[in-house]
Amino acid sequence: MTPGPATGPDEAAGPEEAPGGELAAVAPQLRELRRRAGLTLEAAAARAGLSPAHLSRLETGRRQPSLPLLLTLARTYGTTVSELLGETPAVADPIVRAGAPGAREADGWTYWQAGSSGRGMQALRVHVPHGRGQGELVRVHPGEEWLYVLSGRLRLHLGEGEHLLEPGDSAHFDSLTPHRIAAAGPGGCDLLFVHTLLQSSLAGLCLGAAPSAPAPARHR
Repeated sequence: MTPGPATGPDEAAGPEEAPGGELAAVAPQLRELRRRAGLTLEAAAARAGLSPAHLSRLETGRRQPSLPLLLTLARTYGTTVSELLGETPAVADPIVRAGAPGAREADGWTYWQAGSSGRGMQALRVHVPHGRGQGELVRVHPGEEWLYVLSGRLRLHLGEGEHLLEPGDSAHFDSLTPHRIAAAGPGGCDLLFVHTLLQSSLAGLCLGAAPSAPAPARHR
């Protein structure tokens, strides 16, 4: 584990993005959740593996968080992506109907809630586009993850291994194992994704792309 913030695609230098769509409402919510947790900007940034300047830009709406970064911040503050997005229904509906509104897009990834908010597990339906920078993010955090490929082909890097998943394939793993996912085909990949929200001093640690290494064995 690296002791300080790592630089990944969300940290890359470049022009700041103006807030757009419903993600613009995330900025004040991020600031409120950090203050509610009693964390300084520097302390929260360190837990999330970000620089204070980057977190400040997210809190002021000058940058939009990607899906993996939303998951990271949710774990850092002990909440859910739904709460970060301001989705706080008075009574959680256990049923999510097909075609229900609520699609969100972050850095090219599109995702839909596939379960109730405020639970110990969070279920999402995700479209992973082909060739976007998110595939270079290596994530390490407490908890477990389960995913099921609905369509397309998914490349899963798990520890030292690389796995190519086809429709109908699934994976269930400890999230402390370094992992990253990317669409393997030009049409992208659709999957069901379930993860637990566990807090610890390691919560939400994001590492930059791993250094080049000999190609790992592929498994089917």
